[in-house]
Amino acid sequence: MARKNSRQWLWAVLGWLVAVLLFFPIFWMFLTSFKTEVAAVATPPQLFFRPTLENYVAIQDRANYFNYALNSIAVSLGSTFLALLLAIPAAYAMAFFPTKRTKGTLMWMLSTKMLPSVGVLVPVYILCREAGLLDSRIGLIIIYTLINLPIVVWMIYSFFKEVPKEILEADRMDGASTQQELRHVLLPLALPGIASTALLSIILSWNEAFWSLNLTTFDAAPLTAFIASFSSPQGLFWAKLSAASTLLAASETHQNRLGCR
Repeated sequence: MARKNSRQWLWAVLGWLVAVLLFFPIFWMFLTSFKTEVAAVATPPQLFFRPTLENYVAIQDRANYFNYALNSIAVSLGSTFLALLLAIPAAYAMAFFPTKRTKGTLMWMLSTKMLPSVGVLVPVYILCREAGLLDSRIGLIIIYTLINLPIVVWMIYSFFKEVPKEILEADRMDGASTQQELRHVLLPLALPGIASTALLSIILSWNEAFWSLNLTTFDAAPLTAFIASFSSPQGLFWAKLSAASTLLAASETHQNRLGCR
């Protein structure tokens, strides 16, 4: 019994050590957000200092933080909704009406994620410029939808495959149309999987930085572009960068809670 208890204590201590290591960067970022720029780069790092809110005030004075946050919310939710709108019918067809090309199509869709984003930056930028979609929410929504669509299709496809075909066949025997079958039977059964897929899509869109930095300037710039603005050729403004990152983390946590609900 004593040996079992000591083993449990050992695992508990190990778990706490891992948790502290994982949480420490977030804690230090939060702590740095209340330091001055001088204190933020002091050597050795200061654990005890006089806190200040000047970084948060400077962030709001420099630009409207809530405008960037609103852009992030609109783009992440909009791209997720559009991706689900396209992915659900595609996953339904592939899961219940497969052909000999279905697996190849799925693999091809997933392989597009292996292409470096910078490899298609120039043509995508030109297309957005010609279509008048530069620095617009609609442009980012379309790009983010195309980026996340392969993963969304794959995940929903895997959830649809777990639904017994007999349930759908019984529904068809009762005279249900394809739309009724999808709406009243399949979607309620796969709702937890669709919800988790939507949450992942929101997180991926929220954290996407490459395209927001290259396709937006101010009007449609999300929080990732806002945080990147605190770097300069002279270096990084660590205190202000930490304050902006803290606000972003808080916004993302709130967004995830809304998605879980």
